[in-house]
Amino acid sequence: MGIGSSALLVSAGVASGLAGSIAGLASLFSYPALLAAGLPPVAANVTNTVALFSNTVGTAAGSRTELRGQRARLLRLAAVAALGGAVGAALLLSTPSSAFEAVVPWLIALGSVLILVRDPLRRLVASRPRRDRTAAGPGHTARLTLPMACAVLLVGLYGGYFGAASGVLMLAVLSLSASAGEPLPVTNAVKNIATGAANVTAAVAYVLVAPVHWGAAVALGLGAFAGSWVGPLIVRRLPETPLRIAIALAGLGLAVSLWHQGT
Repeated sequence: MGIGSSALLVSAGVASGLAGSIAGLASLFSYPALLAAGLPPVAANVTNTVALFSNTVGTAAGSRTELRGQRARLLRLAAVAALGGAVGAALLLSTPSSAFEAVVPWLIALGSVLILVRDPLRRLVASRPRRDRTAAGPGHTARLTLPMACAVLLVGLYGGYFGAASGVLMLAVLSLSASAGEPLPVTNAVKNIATGAANVTAAVAYVLVAPVHWGAAVALGLGAFAGSWVGPLIVRRLPETPLRIAIALAGLGLAVSLWHQGT
């Protein structure tokens, strides 16, 4: 891999770190950059998953304020997401990808729409009996009910399998389950850890048995670490509603792009 390709991947890593920590769209920049550097699709996919481990480290470091008091919640979500990531990695390594990839644009579009209509859906959930919800308060959220656990598991599976916009889907799931008073930066920080758990599990599997391109992974990972560290600082200072709309519209744009690529 030449100097030009390395520079491209470092730059794409910074962009993917920012996009991943802010909007859950890290692969929007990293995956195409790996293809442009000459990696075949499967190698690009697994290398991308390994490189974006640094995205999780960077966002965790940059989100310490938002993650304070979230330990029990993070452990539950990370365990379920990690299981999903392991299943997704096994599927990628053992099954054809065409059928699953056909569903990917629709999943991303669904997650984006859910983010757009989060507040009406929250009000609908709040109007129902509160058997599955804890008392409202900072840092308190709904318990990990079976429907939510299944949703987190499926997003983790998707993240381990392919991962583009898995953060959008996870943010949609967590936004619907979070307490009404929880700020978007907190939900976003929790999303980064949950998707990171799925990513790390899949990355371990790929390191052991898949064609990881280590030069590309290191270059991309260094950039992603820098970008993901800065991302939470940006989220902390931006107004919530425009940011949420921008995330959803970016997700819809990626869904349309992937749909066109598959047709």
